[in-house]
Amino acid sequence: MKVADRLASLPPYLFARIEQKIEELKEKNVDVLSLGIGDPDLPTPQHIVEVLQEQAANPENHQYPSSAGMLAFRRSVADWYQRRFSVELDPAAEVVTLIGSKEGIAHISFCYLQEGDIALIPDPGYPVYGIGASLAGADNHLMPLKEENGFLPDLTGIPSDVAKKAKMMFLNYPNNPTGATCSKEFFAEVVEFAKNYDIIVCHDAAYSEITFDDYHAPSFLEVPGAKDVGIEFHSLSKTYNMTGWRIGWAAGNAELVSALTTLKSNLDSGVFQAVQYAGMAALDGPQDCVTELKGVYEKRREIAAQGLKDLGWDISLPQATIYLWVPVPPGYSSADFAEQVLEKAAVVITPGTGYGKYGEGYFRISITLPTERLQEAFSRLKKAFGTFF
Repeated sequence: MKVADRLASLPPYLFARIEQKIEELKEKNVDVLSLGIGDPDLPTPQHIVEVLQEQAANPENHQYPSSAGMLAFRRSVADWYQRRFSVELDPAAEVVTLIGSKEGIAHISFCYLQEGDIALIPDPGYPVYGIGASLAGADNHLMPLKEENGFLPDLTGIPSDVAKKAKMMFLNYPNNPTGATCSKEFFAEVVEFAKNYDIIVCHDAAYSEITFDDYHAPSFLEVPGAKDVGIEFHSLSKTYNMTGWRIGWAAGNAELVSALTTLKSNLDSGVFQAVQYAGMAALDGPQDCVTELKGVYEKRREIAAQGLKDLGWDISLPQATIYLWVPVPPGYSSADFAEQVLEKAAVVITPGTGYGKYGEGYFRISITLPTERLQEAFSRLKKAFGTFF
């Protein structure tokens, strides 16, 4: 059977060879340590779990939910934006509940992009931005995120003929995979650029609450004019260790939210209401758990930085996210280095090319391992390689 062209055109799965090697090692009873996946290892806070348990037992939650999500949950999102960013949102018109932010990020392209349109895609970046746009029929124009620019896209470097054809731009700060942050001044430049060329801005803010060193990430929606041109995606996954629960939202421009809601109403049946009640408990409840989580990640970030220093790297600590973006040693490609680390130390790292062609020359480390396992990973690397520089 021949698959549709849209599926056949997807890029090959870069990690297939690494996953094969992981399975081979596990079959030999080798203890593989993964610094690859960005999936929090700590449990969801208990007060959130208890609300889910209570609401899951309520028969009123056993029927189809609304595709847009409960108004009560969307009101909690709006209240959170007001407290956190001083952003006012109409929960009925400017917020839609998502089955995790990934779902909404992929689907927004189908609302506005079609054959011949251009989507502006950050590279390196979360693969779903470009994949969603490609599946919707658009051509992707890559915006290189380079270290010399603080891993921010150079808007002035986008050719005017490309900008005129572009319909959509994806951004993500704090950034996966680089850990880079941005200022409200940068967002203001984006708003001006988007208005000049009539471009929809889609900002992925999944890591806004995982920040360090007294840094507080801004929301794109804080900037004057942002709601005229854009939408912001967010998730409970990283902030409250709820990756498996699949709940997030999109907020911002009412027309964009309405279009996404219309698409969703034809494709899915919404988020289980018990999970939405748990999400309300997360957003409305005590935030000590978030403070504690950041403290755990801050310690792990320091352990990882010291481990890298012992191996010869001298890197700046990221102010946000659960990742470190590290240049590969001389003489290696990103994929080759990841394979060598797996074969010689049984440690998984993510090659930068998994996030786009401009990720070549880097690898990503995730700090979602318990402290002692994280320390063991760097101990193995030291034993296997000594130093790289």
